[in-house]
Amino acid sequence: MFYCASWGSRLLERLFSGLMRRFTFQTGSVILAVLSVSFVAPSRAVAQNSRPDDVAAQAVPAAAHDADTSAQQDSPNAPPGPAAAEPESSDVLTLFPHSETSRYWISGQANVVMQWHSRFPAAYTGPNSLTPWPQSATTHILTLYTGYELTHTTEVFADVEYASGGGIGSALGLAGYSNLDSVRTVSGVTLSRAPYLARLMLRQIIPLTRERVEADRDQFHLVTSLPARRIEFRIGKFDLVDFFDLNTWGTDSHLQFLNWTVDNDGAYDYAANTRGYTDGAILEYDDHWFSARFGVVMMPKVANGINLDADIARARGENLEFDAAGKRLLHRAGVVRLLSYLNTANMGSYEEANKIFLDGQGTAPTIIATRRQGRHKYGFDLNAEQELPANLGVFARAGWSDGRNESFAYTEVDRTAELGIFTKGDKWKRKNDRAGAAFVANQIVGAHQQYLGYGGVGFILGDGALTPGSEKIVEGFYTAHLWRGFFASCDIQHVNNPGYNKARGPVLVPGLRLHVEF
Repeated sequence: MFYCASWGSRLLERLFSGLMRRFTFQTGSVILAVLSVSFVAPSRAVAQNSRPDDVAAQAVPAAAHDADTSAQQDSPNAPPGPAAAEPESSDVLTLFPHSETSRYWISGQANVVMQWHSRFPAAYTGPNSLTPWPQSATTHILTLYTGYELTHTTEVFADVEYASGGGIGSALGLAGYSNLDSVRTVSGVTLSRAPYLARLMLRQIIPLTRERVEADRDQFHLVTSLPARRIEFRIGKFDLVDFFDLNTWGTDSHLQFLNWTVDNDGAYDYAANTRGYTDGAILEYDDHWFSARFGVVMMPKVANGINLDADIARARGENLEFDAAGKRLLHRAGVVRLLSYLNTANMGSYEEANKIFLDGQGTAPTIIATRRQGRHKYGFDLNAEQELPANLGVFARAGWSDGRNESFAYTEVDRTAELGIFTKGDKWKRKNDRAGAAFVANQIVGAHQQYLGYGGVGFILGDGALTPGSEKIVEGFYTAHLWRGFFASCDIQHVNNPGYNKARGPVLVPGLRLHVEF
């Protein structure tokens, strides 16, 4: 599939060569240009100009529309009519009600995570190790989401975020790091604590049928019914995993799991800057039970870099994903997703770095010295979820990347396998509580192991030496709904062979989390 992704990108370059050479979406002029085009509806698109209200009687429940994010699972109920009873506080999951009919959207969330670990055994400690002495750390993320429905097929979004706290060990030493909210450093330098623009994007819906399906309204989707068959286009600044590699029970770090390689496929080195965002475009096709999406986005200029490379003809991330939803097992909902990606960037080579070191140059291999424009990294992800009786859900991921070239954007994982279970608290009369457990095993290829064993460092790992072993993680959590938009969680993670090193660990990482939706 990565060949298909590459072919698609070359086709876009041929059709839109000027755009592909300088893909600078952050400029207001491009956004305004796209907005002006979006108001001109295709004259032959079916029902392009009909209001959703005109065909409301045709709406049917959606079998599947994107996997639920935290807001999809926890979006508030529609405001009651004049004769409706006031909902109980246990049924309201935000501090303030959100309209189901307003053209604008304003919401927000705050997430505070505290984690710690006691002393754990370590034969040695390197520059990028999780330090073995006792420590604790707290992270904070506050996000303001805004959106506006320009027309019934055109939406714009702008989100502002504040983040602080690097987490235990400053987000180093674990390939499956324990807190997705941690703020990473760039070459040892802490990022600014000032608020920043997280997302700025436009969504355009092109109907291909008059039949409509119900849709959840949240911070990334404003309309409450959609054409059952449609094309969607997004352009701007966003987090790629807002739309790719989603999983109902293994995506949300604010109400579910915290570990990087539980919430995302660790082998999916998705394009992003240090904060997790990129600029680009996503084209999606939806047809009842099937979806396909293709995204072309900017890569960082260097591994784990804060600045993106605007020359998309030189460096880019290409992502292709297929979703299939249905009720094939036990007549209960399930989804299977297949994703492939191909990254092109100024990457180093582990094999080349090892060879230079073995030839007697330097005291340790250095991946930076081998960087070259045009190198590739590609991989695949199989992602599945299935509802079960007794209000249970199971989910799984299997990820693979070629691993020859430098881990560049997410974390240092080349192989991953994950299995998890999730439930909500209906059985014990706490319907908005949730609990889950997951196991994930991560691994890297031989050249990467040798690089770390010779004393090389990446942007996440580097113990100074390595006794190779799979990094194995078990995580469990319980999230309690306190009142309206307030949630509190306890979380525990056990990591065996942290950083793929049998000479270190195991380490136990307990944590507490407070989450507020407003």
